[in-house]
Amino acid sequence: MTGTPASPNFGERRGGAQPELIVLHYTGMESCAVARDRLCDPAAEVSAHWLIAEDGRVEALVPERLRAWHAGAGGWMGQADVNSRSIGIELANTGDAPFPEPQMAALERLLPEIFARWGLGPEAVIAHSDCAPGRKIDPGPRFDWARLARQDLAIWPAPAGRLPPVTPEAFLALAETFGYPEAPFDVLLSAFRLRFRPRHEGALDATDIAMINDLALRFGSDGGAWRAS
Repeated sequence: MTGTPASPNFGERRGGAQPELIVLHYTGMESCAVARDRLCDPAAEVSAHWLIAEDGRVEALVPERLRAWHAGAGGWMGQADVNSRSIGIELANTGDAPFPEPQMAALERLLPEIFARWGLGPEAVIAHSDCAPGRKIDPGPRFDWARLARQDLAIWPAPAGRLPPVTPEAFLALAETFGYPEAPFDVLLSAFRLRFRPRHEGALDATDIAMINDLALRFGSDGGAWRAS
């Protein structure tokens, strides 16, 4: 992106941070045009690097080298200020509708380009609900994370091996290792299921534990080994 940014809502990345995450959002607004107006309104104090319309049109709003204001309070992998460490992509969607094929295809073209520019991989792609559990739910239960994972554009659990105990304590430890910020058990379980088991309800079960254990083992900050207290 060259020239004047479309959105005035940006700043310098703090502390010399570089993009190491890509955060996916839905706009939650009635149309892409309305969402664009808000993301470019200085009074709104929100923005993103990229906006993808329902028909697949992709618009750059803030240069990737700068800090867009899309993630707000939250954290990932033990660090806060996700805005300084991430690139934000807004998908025009009301929050309760399917994501159209042209829009998904455009996202699937954009992600490899961002990977190449910043040396990132599929583990860098997270949901807004991942870094802000309990506060945000986007891109929501209708977003097809498994589709991205099949193209190595996101990650998906592949449980195998010994199962940790099916307890809230084990789940919380593994969720923290995987990258989730500190939050109550029920909040983190809901955030995890929103991405990896959408529409699943009920008590913590062996599938939840097997999935979060695999993610912690393969992508976590300390190898994901379960250690009982």
